[in-house]
Amino acid sequence: MLEFCYDLNYKELDFTDEETRKLYRIGRGEQGVLLVRPYTDDICAHWRFKTPKIAIESAHAIFDMYLDYLEQQDFIGMDMCRKFLEMGFTRSRRYANHRNGKKYDKEGNIIPQEPDHATCHFAKSARIFKNVRDMVAKNDIYVKMRKLWRSNESTHASRVDALAATSNVKRSFYSRRSNEVSR
Repeated sequence: MLEFCYDLNYKELDFTDEETRKLYRIGRGEQGVLLVRPYTDDICAHWRFKTPKIAIESAHAIFDMYLDYLEQQDFIGMDMCRKFLEMGFTRSRRYANHRNGKKYDKEGNIIPQEPDHATCHFAKSARIFKNVRDMVAKNDIYVKMRKLWRSNESTHASRVDALAATSNVKRSFYSRRSNEVSR
C-alpha cells in the first residue's frame, strides 16, 4: 500500500481531470480528506457532528453523495465520502472523550476521558457516522473498486513522486502539537 502523498500542490489540482485522477492515493484511514478538490469542498459543505440530529442529516447527505458517485463509478468520490464518514466518527469520538477536543495536556500526556464518553451526544453522533461508514466500506462494488485502485496505485507512483519532487510544498514536520507545514 502506498501512503497518501502530502507533497503535491493540492490547491492547484483538480481531481475530476482524467490525468490528475491518477495521482490519487487512498492512504490510511482519512488521510488527505481535506486536500482532494473538488470532492473536499463538495462533501465538507455537508459534514457536521455537533448533535445526533445534525449527525444523521450529515451522514445521510454524505451517503446520498456516495450513492451518486457509485452510480457514476467515480471511485475517488466514493472513497472521499468514506473518508468524511470516517472523520465524522473519529472527531465525534474525540469530543466524546474530551469535550474541548484536546486529547493531550501541555506535557504531552493523554487527558482522562470524560465520565459520559460512551453515552453523551457526541458518542451518539459517532455511532451514526460509524454505521454509515461501515455500510459504505463494506459495499461489494466499493470493495472491488478499492482493490482495483490499489493495484493501479503502484503503476502511477512514479508520476506522483516526480510531481511531488518538483512541488514547492514540502511536508517537513507534522505532530499533534503543531499543524505547521513548511514551504
